[in-house]
Amino acid sequence: MQYTTNSLENHWMPFTANRDFKADPRLVVKGEGMYYTDHKGNRIIDGASGLFCCAAGHGRKEIADAVAAQLMEIDYSPHFQIGSPPSFELASRVAALTPDGLNHVFFTNSGSESIDTALKIAMAYHSARGEGYRSKFVSRERAYHGVNIGGTSLSGLMKNREIFGSVMPGVVHMRHTWTPEARFVRGQPEHGAEVAEDLERFAQLLGGRNIAACFVEPIAGSTGCLVPPKGYLERLREICDAHGILLVFDEVICGFGRLGKPFASQVFGVTPDIITMAKALTNGVLPMGAVAVKDEIYDTIVDAAPDGAVEFFHGYTYSGNPASCAAGLATLDIYEKEGLFAKSAAMSEYFLDMVYDLQDLEIVTDIRGFGMLAGIDISIGEAPGVAGARAMKKMFASGLHAKFTGDCALIAPPLIAEKSDIDVIGGILRDVLANL
Repeated sequence: MQYTTNSLENHWMPFTANRDFKADPRLVVKGEGMYYTDHKGNRIIDGASGLFCCAAGHGRKEIADAVAAQLMEIDYSPHFQIGSPPSFELASRVAALTPDGLNHVFFTNSGSESIDTALKIAMAYHSARGEGYRSKFVSRERAYHGVNIGGTSLSGLMKNREIFGSVMPGVVHMRHTWTPEARFVRGQPEHGAEVAEDLERFAQLLGGRNIAACFVEPIAGSTGCLVPPKGYLERLREICDAHGILLVFDEVICGFGRLGKPFASQVFGVTPDIITMAKALTNGVLPMGAVAVKDEIYDTIVDAAPDGAVEFFHGYTYSGNPASCAAGLATLDIYEKEGLFAKSAAMSEYFLDMVYDLQDLEIVTDIRGFGMLAGIDISIGEAPGVAGARAMKKMFASGLHAKFTGDCALIAPPLIAEKSDIDVIGGILRDVLANL
């Protein structure tokens, strides 16, 4: 594809040091399989599945063909009081993957929109039950729940909040789960479940009857792969049940095979009331997110409205967009046909062996990993984020795309990765970190 401009000035890039980038741009012009190609012709192995999106790798013709065919059939139809078949088919396919009882799916366009939708669903559910006074929400320090108003309020990452104030009232934050005792622990830490008692403390402080929902990522992803201690999620479930609080799992990163099963809730054996998802739902090809809810939540909201009335005053212009649905259906076909969830589970040990082998490097201060997701903390005595930014750029120049949050490298390769691909990623990681 040829482009008609060589100016980089007009695009205000998201989550980017714009002046730094435009002085030395990293432009990706092609994606195929495990690799990107940059504008200089260099191949870059994708160690982060784009932004945790491209679980089936890049350039999947099956998805492109499905989208093209859908565009020629029906390109757009409104989903307010009108429907089109692809959204109903995709909802059924997604519901077949979710834990038992979460059989109703509301489509959005991103993880951020999924979080704000889940907030509204929780409010609508309690209102329909005659408990509209439940106006408080509980989240967690170091959480990332998107960048819309609700998600920003729930998020516990300082840089995502510091200049935006308290954009939504009534949100409190539990402690995060990382402790020094968990340093270099592989998988779930043995200790730390006691921090779940923060939820009980808030229930006692605010009144459990006033809390609408508790939002957590099963594995806190963007902050650096914080794996839940054994018993932690189970205890949150118990406390929520005791006080009538909805438990929401943000599976925007963990969903669709990243941990070896369709959703993290199935891996950890804890079923939430609501699951948010996005990213790998369409393999990152087109924007799409979704919210899956328990039957009781859907039935309560829908049955509370008069006949013929709109039951839930919420939605987006592109909710259930036909082209996005086609991409989602083709993506799920690939996951099933190629057994990528099972492959993820089988490759996890080799992947984690590679990652944890890096702990001998002086620059590496901690490693956390589960499934096909890992976080590597680095420090060389500089201001926070300086080393991470330099490492990210050096890795890209060396042929590896890694996602950095501050000084943590997040590694999450596509689920199509072979052992040889893991070896390439590990070799570049070691070389860059050893010589940073």
